[in-house]
Amino acid sequence: MTILDNVESIRETIQQAKRTSRYIENPQILVVTKQQVFEDISQLYTLGFRSFAENRVDAILKRQEEFPQEDIEWHLIGTLQTRKVKDIIDKIDYFHALDRQSLIDEIDKRATKCVKCFLQVNAFHEASKHGFYLDEIENILDYLHDKKHILVVGLMVMAPFDADCAVIKRVFQQVKELQLSIKNRCIPYAPCSFLSMGMSNDYKEAVEMGATHLRIGSAFFKN
Repeated sequence: MTILDNVESIRETIQQAKRTSRYIENPQILVVTKQQVFEDISQLYTLGFRSFAENRVDAILKRQEEFPQEDIEWHLIGTLQTRKVKDIIDKIDYFHALDRQSLIDEIDKRATKCVKCFLQVNAFHEASKHGFYLDEIENILDYLHDKKHILVVGLMVMAPFDADCAVIKRVFQQVKELQLSIKNRCIPYAPCSFLSMGMSNDYKEAVEMGATHLRIGSAFFKN
């Protein structure tokens, strides 16, 4: 399998999933470049991909040096240590893992522009995962009311790698319904138009349940 073959397979899977979905979404694909070589990422750029994502601060800064093109949209999708906020927060377009109040405070303190953020939802109640439980989101929205440098553009959720497909879809749907309910409230600082949901192993289910952003890495690069 070549990268082009993988791209065509991913796009076909997404189209099939859209046909069975009750939601009208055209999800944006984020290319997760974690541990991939420059040549392979360059090929995806040549194929038209312009949204790239990394899990770590040092990794995304390195990628930005490798790819200085101004038309690339940069997404930080992994846990952000509070002490590293100042190094990265004004250098990315989107942050997908706003997962605790102390991080909210630090971003609001350090950012010099409005940062487009996704609230990370720990919808599966995993002890190993960060994020807010579903029933905590309302309080977090209240907490964000007076933060000048944070715009909550959506929610982000990760499923357990080995979870049952039916369980994944049920929980994904719960998060989708929460995202839509927040969106419909038209909160100025939390438009919540987006849902970052689905990775290489579960992006089909994510599309079916209304994801707007897919974080796909290994599926692009498999042999």
